[in-house]
Amino acid sequence: MSSDINPSLYIEKVCLATDEVLPEEITPEQLLVTHYRDYHMVDTYARSLTGWLVRSTGDEEKARGIMRKIRQLGQSTSNIVARALGKDPENVSKALFGLKKRDFYFRFKRHPFDAAEIHDKIVKLKQEAKDKAKNHKIRILLTGGSGFVGKEILFQAAKIPEIAEVIVLIRPKTVRHKVTGEVLSHQSVEDRGAELLKELWLEGNTKFRFIDGDIEKPNMGIAQAELDKLGGIVTHVIHCAASVAFDDPYPDSFRANVEGSQNALKFSLALQQAKDSPFVAHVSVETSYIHGKQTRQLAREDEVVFPRNFYNNYYELTKAMASLETERFMLEHGLRVVQLCPAIVIGEGRTGNNRGDQKVVNAPVNAWGRARKVLKESQGDWVRRSQAEVLFRMARIFPGDPSAELNLIPVDWVARGIVSATLHPECVGERIHLATDNRITAAQMMKVIRRELRVQISLSEPTLNRNLHLPVITKVLTGLKQKKVANALGKLGSIFGGYSEWGQPVHQVGNDIDLLGLPLPRPNTELAFRMLCRHNKHVQDFGQVRDVLELSRREKLWTEFIDEIEAETGEPAASLHSKEFFRRFCAAFDRGTFTRLKPAVANKEPEPSGRNG
Repeated sequence: MSSDINPSLYIEKVCLATDEVLPEEITPEQLLVTHYRDYHMVDTYARSLTGWLVRSTGDEEKARGIMRKIRQLGQSTSNIVARALGKDPENVSKALFGLKKRDFYFRFKRHPFDAAEIHDKIVKLKQEAKDKAKNHKIRILLTGGSGFVGKEILFQAAKIPEIAEVIVLIRPKTVRHKVTGEVLSHQSVEDRGAELLKELWLEGNTKFRFIDGDIEKPNMGIAQAELDKLGGIVTHVIHCAASVAFDDPYPDSFRANVEGSQNALKFSLALQQAKDSPFVAHVSVETSYIHGKQTRQLAREDEVVFPRNFYNNYYELTKAMASLETERFMLEHGLRVVQLCPAIVIGEGRTGNNRGDQKVVNAPVNAWGRARKVLKESQGDWVRRSQAEVLFRMARIFPGDPSAELNLIPVDWVARGIVSATLHPECVGERIHLATDNRITAAQMMKVIRRELRVQISLSEPTLNRNLHLPVITKVLTGLKQKKVANALGKLGSIFGGYSEWGQPVHQVGNDIDLLGLPLPRPNTELAFRMLCRHNKHVQDFGQVRDVLELSRREKLWTEFIDEIEAETGEPAASLHSKEFFRRFCAAFDRGTFTRLKPAVANKEPEPSGRNG
């Protein structure tokens, strides 16, 4: 592996017995949880049994204690068999029970500064930031402005009077035919910027300017003439661009997340060091999952420790490396930085609006909704009906432990935190989780889906799903000439299996309120997820509406509809029972064209008994 992307740049392998660093090559796959499990059928069932014990006892430590005793029994049995056969005990235990002995652990390389030095450096940087912030209007350079979170940052920045200008880094775009690859059109930076503002209902807003650039290039690919201008006006760089593909290979993730961050950090450092620079701080948007699979301790805001249970994927791993780079630039070069770490980002909490996002949680919700639509539309033709029934039943099987808690956070809360970081120079030197303190379990999510989408999801224990259910389902679907569906289900399983197991990490929160000034209470996760389902069903048609301007038109009408409901009821629209919400929607919209029939407040019919929420 190329030395400039080798994990050994950030991580070292340590002997568990002596705490000495082992001079061995570290490969990326060794840092993922998949390298240490799913290699033996007994191990697979043991993990499944652990999940069952956690659910049955309600006590994770008790379940772990029981499994330790079972493991010790298996080790003792292996030793007896090994002595009888004259074999190596470790090889026998691995062959019989899948028991691997690990005499090492990984840790992030330590920087040369002690706690007192770090404290003094951060105090100094905070004071510098406060002094700089007094003299200038806020002018932001934003990377990732065309992404899911980036769009919401633009939308919110438009309403903040302290922000004088947002300069958005964006690339020209070539549109090609999906099948033939023929070039259909070219979009300039100016064209893309104008379309983006139209999509965000910000046409004609003079606060925004779009420039050509690429975060994977030195100086972020910005022309020298533009660089000269930026050095005298930019107060903040918000680095929001990143790869959010959980299944990307390591080199791709490293290039997008680590090298992209390095380029942005170097750019900000050059701005800060420029003569008479107004620069205040670099705001780095990371993820709270830089802490990996923590199952026994709180994922703290003030430190990043290599997880004993490893990382789920290369996205998490490389985002952790990027966080370490940000910390290094602060401590070694004196760059004023803020690190913001969102949890799993979903659509707006109040409306569910996602501006066309199809990733992460939206993906399975849309897949289930489409599967149900196919089943409903196949009435009459028994062959189509039978195939649709098989597809629907298989699509309803999802890897997840009912007790698994997911930390979903609405995009408007995340963007609010990012924008607030530019208004609070005291955030410099801090790592802040943009997460919630009321997580939602997989069982609660399935209950919402059953009520909102009329789909009964069957949760499959993640370990068994990976090793037994998914391979069988994939083979059946491939036999039915549904390879695309099989691949989609396999991808969903590989992505979500790690996030829907029992013992998910609990992220410390507090700095979002204390430092960023965000309000309490934090978002209600169940209500936000409910609106995600309603939005994806009615507005996005389960991912079928892909034209960004058409979706923007729909979301604007949808927002007005939600406003009217809440003005009339005095409650969040998500608190309405699903049947009552659907009745109001049908009375207010032509569902075929998604045009308004009449204001929602004109609908005065009595509500059915009971409300959710």
